[in-house]
Amino acid sequence: MAKPVLMDFYAEWCGPCKMQTPELEKLKEMMGDAVEIKKIDVDQNMDLARKYGIQVVPTLVIEKDGEVKERLEGVTPAETLKRLLEPLQ
Repeated sequence: MAKPVLMDFYAEWCGPCKMQTPELEKLKEMMGDAVEIKKIDVDQNMDLARKYGIQVVPTLVIEKDGEVKERLEGVTPAETLKRLLEPLQ
């Protein structure tokens, strides 16, 4: 069974995206290798952003076994992300 994947759709010019990064670092400290975190720059990955219907950055998409389980727009605290990811392990 694959581990959950958290995709962080962001942009370099986005202020709130810069606020999300330390939260993802905290999440990595809390969960270690139990989750895969991918940072995706929407300006460099427009096809992927289009595929996921990204219209706001930051947007976090949580997938498990190729299925979207959660989608969050705006800055999300590490504790909230951990609570959403733990049942998917």
